[in-house]
Amino acid sequence: MLKINRVHHIAIICSDYERSKHFYTQILGFKIIAENYRAERKSYKLDLAVGNLYQIELFSFPDPAKRPSRPEAAGLRHLAFEVDNIDKAIAAITADGVEVEPIRVDEFTGKRFTFFADPDGLPIEFYER
Repeated sequence: MLKINRVHHIAIICSDYERSKHFYTQILGFKIIAENYRAERKSYKLDLAVGNLYQIELFSFPDPAKRPSRPEAAGLRHLAFEVDNIDKAIAAITADGVEVEPIRVDEFTGKRFTFFADPDGLPIEFYER
């Protein structure tokens, strides 16, 4: 049987590299592992550490197509990040002007969660541990 070890990375294409870089590094606090510009593609590739186990690859390409987030479409629905305290996590990002949906409670686990969006409208969830 095939053995998959873990998710290695999540790739995100952004429309405004500097704005998205600021969002993921300064607002969400992900650490930069590597940043490279690929001249032949007119594209940046920014590798970000998510905790000690996962990575996000943030790409910029000239004029990427918009991603449909509403209404919900087939494919990737959202990214979810675990936080220790959802109230503190919300306070941290709203202080930087990020709009957050009201907190909801997962009907199956009893855990609290909320949604917000990255600069390109990609839905992101905070899920309390």
